[in-house]
Amino acid sequence: MAQQENVNSYKKRVLETTEVDILSSYYEQTGNNASVTGGIGNERLTDVAPSIVVSVPLNDDDVLSVDVGISTYTSASSSNLNPFDVTGSGGLSGASTGGGGGGGDDDEEDDDNNGGYSGAIGSPWVASSGASRQDTWGSVNIGYSHSSEDRDQIVSANASFATEYDYTSIGFGGGYTRLFNEKNTELSLKASVFLDQWNPRYPTELDSYVEVDGNLNAGFFTGVNILNRNGLITNKNGTLTWRPVDGFSLISDKKRNSFALSVSLSQILGKNTQISIFADVVQQQGWLSNPMQRVYFADVPNYFIGNPASIPFYTSSENRDVFMLADDMERLPDTRFKIPVGIRLNHYINEILTVRTYYRYYFDDWGLRSHTASVELPVKIGQKFTFYPSYRYYTQTQIDYFAPFDEHLSTSQYYTSDYDLSAYDAHQVGFGITYTDIFTQFKTLGFGLKSIDLKYNNYHRTTGLKVNYFGLGFKFIMD
Repeated sequence: MAQQENVNSYKKRVLETTEVDILSSYYEQTGNNASVTGGIGNERLTDVAPSIVVSVPLNDDDVLSVDVGISTYTSASSSNLNPFDVTGSGGLSGASTGGGGGGGDDDEEDDDNNGGYSGAIGSPWVASSGASRQDTWGSVNIGYSHSSEDRDQIVSANASFATEYDYTSIGFGGGYTRLFNEKNTELSLKASVFLDQWNPRYPTELDSYVEVDGNLNAGFFTGVNILNRNGLITNKNGTLTWRPVDGFSLISDKKRNSFALSVSLSQILGKNTQISIFADVVQQQGWLSNPMQRVYFADVPNYFIGNPASIPFYTSSENRDVFMLADDMERLPDTRFKIPVGIRLNHYINEILTVRTYYRYYFDDWGLRSHTASVELPVKIGQKFTFYPSYRYYTQTQIDYFAPFDEHLSTSQYYTSDYDLSAYDAHQVGFGITYTDIFTQFKTLGFGLKSIDLKYNNYHRTTGLKVNYFGLGFKFIMD
């Protein structure tokens, strides 16, 4: 009787022991549609993102997890929030002292030969070395889950905090999972809220214009010539010179709030096949534009700062020393409603090969429609290695408010030249290799190495954006 009672009281722990995941990734991209410079220009960017995830069993039923990560990027595009440098001995008080671009020619390119021109220069094709060129994003997410005695119900909650130099985010959420039909059917509901706050940074010329109350002979603009499209110096006291769009103003509402409800249903169809269906409903409100991103209007004259000889080929990468002054920054509606729906189907063919497929359809009230389809083929190589090649296809329409560089109209209420919101197709080809140490033979600091995961993805869009991604992960479990 004592033995039988002991058997009945035994239950498997949700998580047997503490697990530690150490992850890192390297991301690099190139392209010619930088949104900070209005839809043209250098999109070169690199990002390094290490993180650590610790999952701790509090008891048989409860698990606490902590996810801490940072992401450090260097971006040619965002550096041109302030593109203006100084070349030669032009003696420019504005560009060198009034918020222009530092006290010398400080960009990363060798552009000292400017055809004899000296003064303030900038280019969407040349990365400046301003403060916005680099940034570090940091985040922490704390999660908790509780499983019922019979393991048919799971309740979870989480809270998160993330910050970078121009943005702060606080998030929280909760979920409920119910298993039916001898755990062959699983229904999950999850709700999340993100309360974000901008600490906005603006294009230099727009920010400076507001600072000096429109006086083009003060602040940054002191001693800086403004040129028309013919390269002639304009009278900054007259009407035929640069000004932002009528009624220009900076951000008044610095909040961005997001509310999401997710539902998923997973069903085991047989001993080899599993299917899951999911849908999300997302509502966003607040300042949904990016204040760093310039916009140019086709029905407004163009004005420049820099070398007049480079104006005729401004949109070419040959331009190293002239910059077009923005007509406005990106402006989009203050609400957005999104719905993605999708399906996953995984089929176990044999002990060597599995097929994992995925499809998602997305639409929102900004006019964007997209399709995503992917397939992954994990192939087991021996007892310890799994190789998994993958392919992903993505296509989307442009939103209602997108237009390329210098094609918007000043009479429009909303506008963007961010190519992330344009129409394009994208292809991603990748592979991964997983090493699994079944017996955790390698030990360090009281932990055994459970697995090593290496990933590589190559991604390209029809807009010309190209990406390489490398990921490396280690999973340790406490002995």
